[in-house]
Amino acid sequence: MSTTRVSARLRAPRAAVYRALTDPALLARWRFPDGMTSVVEPQEHGAFRVTLRYDAPDAQGKTTAHSDAYTARFTRLVRDELVVEVDEFDTTDPALAGPMTLTVTLRDHDGGTELLAVHEGVPAAIAPEDNALGWRMALDRLAALLAA
Repeated sequence: MSTTRVSARLRAPRAAVYRALTDPALLARWRFPDGMTSVVEPQEHGAFRVTLRYDAPDAQGKTTAHSDAYTARFTRLVRDELVVEVDEFDTTDPALAGPMTLTVTLRDHDGGTELLAVHEGVPAAIAPEDNALGWRMALDRLAALLAA
């Protein structure tokens, strides 16, 4: 297992960033790497299911032939400051099984928001550099969403 740490400086107030981290409709618009699309479905008790579909027909998914899916739930929320979520891939592959914890901290920075994300428990089957790249792509998309 590995841990990925990424950060971003966003030109938006913490309240807007927090909403983008917790609103399923907004999550579906930014939290995925290039080459994929996302569907976020709210579930009971504050959980949500995320399905990431590969654009390339020859891509190999973790859940189905062309998709990765995971179930997520918020375990701690501090408005405009902190989001802690536990994610687990929907898979039968033991190399990808187990909970991952995502902790996102927001701080004021130079008229905007500094975001620090720590993604712990990432399965060894996912290369740390690939996970970091996926996060950077998603955070670039988040920055563009918030700037619009």
